[in-house]
Amino acid sequence: MYKLLIPAALAAMALSPIAAAQTRGGDNYRPDLQTGDGHWFIAGNVGRTDGGSATRFGTGDFNLFESREGRKTGYGLAGGYRWKVSPMWAVGVEGGYTDLGNLEISNAFSDDSVDQREDTNALRGWHAGANARVNLTPAWYVGLRGGYFRASDNNARYYNRVGEELRLESGRRDGRNSWYAGVGTGWNVTDRFSLGVHYDYFRAKSGDLRDPDTGIEFEGPKRSTALLSLTGEYTF
Repeated sequence: MYKLLIPAALAAMALSPIAAAQTRGGDNYRPDLQTGDGHWFIAGNVGRTDGGSATRFGTGDFNLFESREGRKTGYGLAGGYRWKVSPMWAVGVEGGYTDLGNLEISNAFSDDSVDQREDTNALRGWHAGANARVNLTPAWYVGLRGGYFRASDNNARYYNRVGEELRLESGRRDGRNSWYAGVGTGWNVTDRFSLGVHYDYFRAKSGDLRDPDTGIEFEGPKRSTALLSLTGEYTF
């Protein structure tokens, strides 16, 4: 239960001052721009991912795999366009790429006498969505983002303990469309450059698996993963 407090605490810390800040006013977001003007931005982040949680940060659980070592480092790159909609608020669109690291796996079917060859399971993909940023003061911002995420399928292959192929295949099939969402807060170093701490959750699937002997398809393992990271953004 305490693991659920990580995103909840960050969101509460980031969002609770907004109502009070609204009453204070002030041209906090890019004073050099008029309301309605827009600008390009580019952002990058690097941080600690969880162990492959299917539900929340830090559980280290899979629906199908037993994890041997959790993912350790993840990073992302994003760019987009944002419009200033008030003296404090701006909203925009974004697109980018996120790599959520490798997970070393074993034992594809935990309770059965079938062993997974030791391997790494990579999770990465492209995303596109919307974002918003509010400057509570000229120096302090809160950011929100969310949208569509398409995860890699990792070309899954499974083997039994004597190396005999079980013939389950992924083959870049359907079933990898999902979503991401995040919240963060940080410091506006200048009007155009900021540094912050962000929590992003990626609801990720590995794609549908298929038994080529029977033609039966079924949903592959969920690999949903969170990333707690240091984020930098530059606006043009």
